[in-house]
Amino acid sequence: MERRTLHGGRLKAAGYDAHEQRLEIDFVDGQRRIFKAVPAEVWRRFIASPNPASFYADRIEEEYAVEQARAGTGGDARSRLDSLFGPARDQE
Repeated sequence: MERRTLHGGRLKAAGYDAHEQRLEIDFVDGQRRIFKAVPAEVWRRFIASPNPASFYADRIEEEYAVEQARAGTGGDARSRLDSLFGPARDQE
């Protein structure tokens, strides 16, 4: 998954999986939103935007199916599992 750091607004970072057409956006408050069926062109325009936060609000936020997650500090697979099942008992 290609990931980019974002600056400005409440956005922290974003990643895009072209094969799955999945866009993950991390927010400064630690939340992660995963958008499904996002075309590659939307990803390209999003990261090229002079104001990604405005592009997100105008073109992504309410246009695509979303699931909430918690942005993890570990590997991507770990954060997805933690968002589904909670942290492992030894991590609580």
